[in-house]
Formats: sequence, structure tokens, C-alpha cells
Amino acid sequence: MNTPLTAATCPTLRRDDLIVIGGAGGFIGGSLARYFHDQGFTRIRAIDKKPLPEWYQRVPGVESLCMDLSEYDNCVRACEGATEVYNLAADMGGMGFIERFRVECLRSVLINTHMIEAAYRAGARRFFFSSSACAYNITLQQDPNVRALKESDAYPAMAERGYGWEKLVSEIFCQEYWAERGLETHIARFHNVYGPNGTWDGGREKAPAAICRKVITAKDTGSHEIQIWGDGTQTRSFMYIDDCVVGIDMIMHCKELIATPINLGSSELIGVNQLVSLAEEIGGVKLTRKYQLDAPRGVAGRNSDNTFIKSVLGWEPSTPFRDGLTKTYAWIEQQYMTRKAGKHTVS
Repeated sequence: MNTPLTAATCPTLRRDDLIVIGGAGGFIGGSLARYFHDQGFTRIRAIDKKPLPEWYQRVPGVESLCMDLSEYDNCVRACEGATEVYNLAADMGGMGFIERFRVECLRSVLINTHMIEAAYRAGARRFFFSSSACAYNITLQQDPNVRALKESDAYPAMAERGYGWEKLVSEIFCQEYWAERGLETHIARFHNVYGPNGTWDGGREKAPAAICRKVITAKDTGSHEIQIWGDGTQTRSFMYIDDCVVGIDMIMHCKELIATPINLGSSELIGVNQLVSLAEEIGGVKLTRKYQLDAPRGVAGRNSDNTFIKSVLGWEPSTPFRDGLTKTYAWIEQQYMTRKAGKHTVS
């Protein structure tokens, strides 16, 4: 198997070609901007609708624009002169958000519709869309001991309401822009990305960050309880952010993956109760668990089948969950203490 191409080794991409990242004020987009900056790319345009002081990461030397990409004119401005466009912009969050705000999640279809058209008209060579495992048929995810989901399991379609359907429809846009208009598109279905420099409070955070915050708070306040959404039996795979950005890079530059949705996630299945135990172990505390059975919990189980990505790239996300959670816990603890001291943090 040939070594997978990356942006740094792609023969058709120069270090001064313009890379555009939608949603760069968020967790994954901000990490991707830093990744390309560290790879030596000198022209990166980062866009997000959040005010600049609220961005999770601001990378020195990166052009940072505050614009709402659900409006077409803003997408035209964002994609002007672009060689590659990475669309990670979406109104989303953890299960508490996507179950309660389905309309906002569905409206993200405007972002991808406008961004892919603007990228096409700007003459971009490649377009990346960040899809989600929420696009998979939910009837296959009713057991915590779920079999890992392979790419074909998105059909027959029965996606997660709101967020999942938006992702599935946007995938079809990417496939048709390649088939009909020749725009090279790439699609990754993310499985629960976590790590430092992400959302950890406020309602949009995902399970690893939420559990870390709850353990840190309980330890700091002397409380001996932790509230857990559901009954704790739910299972997921969680992908560390460093694996995510490397995977995006390789998927974007693989000719075998044009207009072809592919899983980007860890295959290590973790139960919520196991996640709590790991966070307690890292924090050096033991808490009484209170289960909120009426809270949003999502599907019973979801895992990533990595057969396809291993066959094409000879690679898969491999950071052990314990290692990634240890780093995430340390970062959230620092953020928590910074906020407690009255200083500004971005949650």
C-alpha cells in the first residue's frame, strides 16, 4: 500500500495556496487551522459566526473572519481565491443540544449548500464536508452491545432526527457536485470527537467533556455526587482530536475517497459508566452516581467499523481513550480553575 498523501505531501498543493476553514472558531475547525499552520501553510482563512473573542483558538498569522456562513454572500467572500475548502461549520453540540434544537441543526444545510456552491464558483480544487455518525440508521443502534457501523449502514435511511438528516442530505450534495460538476469532494463521518480546546460547559459539550467537568466540580466543591444522563449503559466510541485532524487531512487528499463517505472514528467502544470511572480515577475521587432517566441519551450504542479506512489509508484513529481523556481532563481542570479565579475562558 502506498503512503497516504497529506496536504504537506500533495504535489498539487503549494504552501502558499489558500486553505479556507468554515467553523474555525469551533473545536475541530480551530484545531484544523492550527494543524495546517504548524504544517507550514502560510495562507489560511478561518471563518466562524462567533465573535472573535469567543473563538476556541485564534492561530497567529491566520486570517480570521466573523461571518455567518448560512448566508450565501458570506460564503462567496469566504471562498474567494480558495484552493481547498474545509466545511466544519454547523449549529451543533452534544446530545442535549441536538435533541432539543432540531430546527437549528437542520438549518445547517444552508451552510453546506452555500459553501459548496461558493467553492465551486471560486474554482476550488477540493471540498471537505464534516458529516457525522448521526447519519446512520438508528434502528441499528438500539443495543449497547451494538455491532460497529460500516459505511453502507446509512441506508436504508433512518438518520438521527434533525442533525443526522442534515448530514445525510449534505453528503448527497457533495456526491452530486462531483458527479455533475466535477468538484472533488470528500466526506468524513465523525464519531464523537473530544479533546482539549473544545466545548466543556454550557449545554453543547459532549459526554467526555461533560463528565470531566462534573467530576472536577464535585471534587472542588466537596460534593460526593455526579448526575449521569440515562442509565449509564449507553456505549460510544470517542475519537481524540489529534487523530481527527490527521484523518481529515488524509481523507481530503486521497483520490480513492472522492465523493465517498467514510468513517472517521475510534473503534474502541466505551460505556458511559466506564467513562465516569475513568474520569473519577484521573481525578482521584469516587462519587455517588445519580442517574437521570428522563435526560437526553441518544441511541443505546454506536461504534465505528474501521475496515474501510484501514483498507484505503492503512491507518485508523488509535489514541487510547484513557490517554486522550487524561489530557482532556487536565485541560478542562485548568479552564475550570481559571474561570473560578474570575478570568475569561471560552467554554
